[in-house]
This record gives sequence, C-alpha cells and structure tokens, in this order.
Amino acid sequence: MSSSTLNTPYALVVDDDAHVRMLACDILEDAGFRTLDAATGDDAMGVLQEHGDEIVLLFSDVEMPGRLDGFALARETARLWPGISIVVASGRRSPEPGEMPEHARFLSKPFSAQMVYDHLREILPDGRKPEPLRS
Repeated sequence: MSSSTLNTPYALVVDDDAHVRMLACDILEDAGFRTLDAATGDDAMGVLQEHGDEIVLLFSDVEMPGRLDGFALARETARLWPGISIVVASGRRSPEPGEMPEHARFLSKPFSAQMVYDHLREILPDGRKPEPLRS
C-alpha cells in the first residue's frame, strides 16, 4: 500500500438498496475516500466496531431492516465515535427535531454527486477532507 493510500480516509456507506449503496460508494470514491459498506444499521455497527478509528464519514439511508434505522445509527455513531461526520439520506422521511445528532446533515434522495460534495465540504474538518474536496 502506498503512503497516499494509507492517508486516504474511509467512509462507511449504509443502505439496504444495493444499487443506491454502489452509487453512494462511487460518489464518495470519486471524492477521494476509500469506502466500506453495509446493508443494515446492525451490520454497520459491526463495521464501526472494527474500523471506527479509521472512518471519518458515515453516509446512511434512513429506512433499513433490522434494529437500527439510519437516525438511530447516526445517534449511536455520534455517541460512540464523536469524530465521525454524519450524512443521513432519505427520499421518504425527513428527520423530526432531535432525531439526528446535532452536527449531522440530512440529504434528500435522489441526490447528485454535487449535492453530496457540497455537504461534505461543509461538514468535514479540513484535516479530514480527502484531496478532491479541498478545492
């Protein structure tokens, strides 16, 4: 692994729709991230427990099977890994007051790469932005 690869931040993409999950991974890889993915909030918690120290971004759908929907996953992530920036996306549900962590962002589906990049430029600290998002 090259040193530039070692310095490339990880993003975790969580969506039960494989097509949407692949699209989000592609968008984030184009933005300079290495991606990990999970189909459910429960699976995502396992990935976070294994790689939480390397992950700088959680990008999650809201409605997923299992114990944790995207809002609950966002709250748990913010509580256990406060350094991870969070974007939650949905085409059907908007967050109610208090449903998302304070610094998390909500994105309506369908989303474009540019919409994602604009949110990431705002929420990621400069030291945690991949090179393509720094310009």
